[in-house]
Amino acid sequence: MIFFASASANQNDLVEKEAREAGAQDIKVSSGGVEFSADLETAYRFCMWTRSATRLLVLVHRDDSMASTDDLFDHSMSLPWENWVNPDKTFAITETVTDCRWIRNSHFASLRLKDAIVERIRGAYNGARPSIDRENPDIVFHLHVNRNLVSWYVDFAGRDLSHRGYRTAQTQAIMSEFMAASLLYRSDWYRKLRASFEDPSLEAPALLDPFCGSGTVCIEAALMVTNTAPGLLKLDDFAFHKLPIHKEEIWEKIVDEAESKVCENRCKIVGWDIDKRAIEISKANAKEAGVENLVSFEVKDFTTISEQDVPAQSGCIVTDPPYGVRLDSGSAAIRRLYTAMGEVIFNIFCGWSITILCGNSELLGFIDMKPSRTNILINGGIECQAAHYYVFSKAERQAMLEKAQAKREERLSQPLSPGAQMAANRLNKNIASIGKAMAKQGVTCYRLYDADMPEYSAAIDVYEGKWISLQEYAAPSSIDPEDAKRRLEELVLATERTTGIDYDNIYVKRREIQKGANQYIKRGNSSHFYIVNENGHKFLVNFADYLDTGIFLDHRPVRKLIETMSKDKRFLNLFCYTGSATVHAAAGGALSTVSVDANANYLEWATKNMQINNLNTMNHFFYKDDCLSFLRENRDVFDLIFCDPPTFSNSKGRDTFDVQRDHGYLIRSCMKHLAHDGVLIFSTNFTRFKLFGELYEDFIIEDITESTIGEDFARNSKIHRCYMIRHKTEQALAIEPTKKIVKRIVKKG
Repeated sequence: MIFFASASANQNDLVEKEAREAGAQDIKVSSGGVEFSADLETAYRFCMWTRSATRLLVLVHRDDSMASTDDLFDHSMSLPWENWVNPDKTFAITETVTDCRWIRNSHFASLRLKDAIVERIRGAYNGARPSIDRENPDIVFHLHVNRNLVSWYVDFAGRDLSHRGYRTAQTQAIMSEFMAASLLYRSDWYRKLRASFEDPSLEAPALLDPFCGSGTVCIEAALMVTNTAPGLLKLDDFAFHKLPIHKEEIWEKIVDEAESKVCENRCKIVGWDIDKRAIEISKANAKEAGVENLVSFEVKDFTTISEQDVPAQSGCIVTDPPYGVRLDSGSAAIRRLYTAMGEVIFNIFCGWSITILCGNSELLGFIDMKPSRTNILINGGIECQAAHYYVFSKAERQAMLEKAQAKREERLSQPLSPGAQMAANRLNKNIASIGKAMAKQGVTCYRLYDADMPEYSAAIDVYEGKWISLQEYAAPSSIDPEDAKRRLEELVLATERTTGIDYDNIYVKRREIQKGANQYIKRGNSSHFYIVNENGHKFLVNFADYLDTGIFLDHRPVRKLIETMSKDKRFLNLFCYTGSATVHAAAGGALSTVSVDANANYLEWATKNMQINNLNTMNHFFYKDDCLSFLRENRDVFDLIFCDPPTFSNSKGRDTFDVQRDHGYLIRSCMKHLAHDGVLIFSTNFTRFKLFGELYEDFIIEDITESTIGEDFARNSKIHRCYMIRHKTEQALAIEPTKKIVKRIVKKG
């Protein structure tokens, strides 16, 4: 017989392994599950032992020539349904239809199958027919259609294969039994548990679920530890008991086999939850599962525990904490929870392995640890990330610190090469001038070096005196790659030596001319963000995952200008990136802000920047949209607009944009949304940019570039061009030239 075991997304490997262990043959992994050949004994064994499969179907027939629902009916009529069901039985039909042009309504396909089965049984039993029972049928047939391929199945195990039957009640956030088992399978806890089974001298690892909810993870772990087959909890509930092919003697053999393999508990299992009702539910569920003596449940707030609360010297945490999707928790509270979780795990659970399932992967960044690996799982229809961590013990941390320190001391004790020394001399000179000037202005993020020497073509940005972003400009093809590599390393060594910032905190990237949306592509997945300060505000930066860090340092004076001009203004930020200008406008007292960008990742980043500055009120709006489309389709009027477009963009789904060619249209579109006494600040990083002359005829335009470039960018006056644009009104004509105002603002920092 051929069976199909259905599985949740990304769980096929687990189901395949279970099928192989049950004795299945000809195993084939496909979308949605695993197909295999098996006799009744193997199928029973699979039902008894599977912890990951959600359903087991036995194939009745398969045909790839279907082209209409009439074909489906006719072919279904030819199948011997009387071998499966008679007039005394009830049945139901489930269906899945994918990529099929001739079925517009999947329910209609199941109706055609139902009609065929009923007609076939009537013919076999002199007009008598079985009844439909959707709630508790004797037999369930399943119809699967993929294009023209149709498969007819009988549900062998029952639609509740993944339900063990021990849930007496449940909390608001639900984790199914198979998902809990799959999470345990993926964890280091299970790997260590299997090792302890193979080598009895090894101690089984302790397990803690500090957000246990209804206790599912702990209960599934207890079943694994005692080698209790899940099927032993529901012996009489399998659908095959009502199938004509069922052989009770074979099933009894499988039951005896499973009961003989149950062993003693060798592992400490603990569940905590802050909710007293959740603990009561967990205890009741554990009792129903027969493992109440194997699991310890206790009311406890994980964020306030001490070292005395840790249940074992070492072990594993496997947990599914709240992540704000189903639970009524404010985003700020959830972020605080994950931050506190990270602190507790890092400081108290030294030497432990951690597995955390989270439906919002961005929250994992607040844990402030780098996972060793991740898995994507679907929990209740929500795509979740299972992140696995190892928390080094205090002894391991000390050893690593000593090793790193020894390596650093050895590196610093080596004399610099002549080239590196030359670079160090220039950096020391810049620190004495630029660094001193920035410190006087209270600036903690600035450009220290910008290709000051042609041999070392790179930009070096200092962030908070803790991190360096070193952006190497691509060397010409005439430069030998080995020479370029050597010079880069010399510059990195010189940077560490002169700034005192550790080698590991110097992030190196190569900056080349980017086309289209390449400059916005995520290049890594560390999801590690740091907080930096500018003009009294906080901003998230990421040194590893993107070409840019999240804040353009050359626009620091422009952002300060925006803040001083925003009081009671309606502010629009086009091509908003990570919203740093929006933060300044909101902090300056803007009546409202609108931020527009086509990149969803950057909009999320922008909202977080607003949140960490406590500026996330109702009057701040974020739109994922092409900025030109937004200007065409929106009719709102703004008092202050900041527009800093990319030099070039040919992103999919949008027209090609070239700032030199298209800035006239863009500026005029902005001016249509600008109040008669409003101001447009237009900026571009295109070094050869020239503003169209006809714009000067229609608007009052001031080139404020010189006054918006800070001292740290003064040696590269072409870093950006910046203009202040107004409508031609008598009031605007009488305004003092903005250059003088901007100079005063920049001078004050």
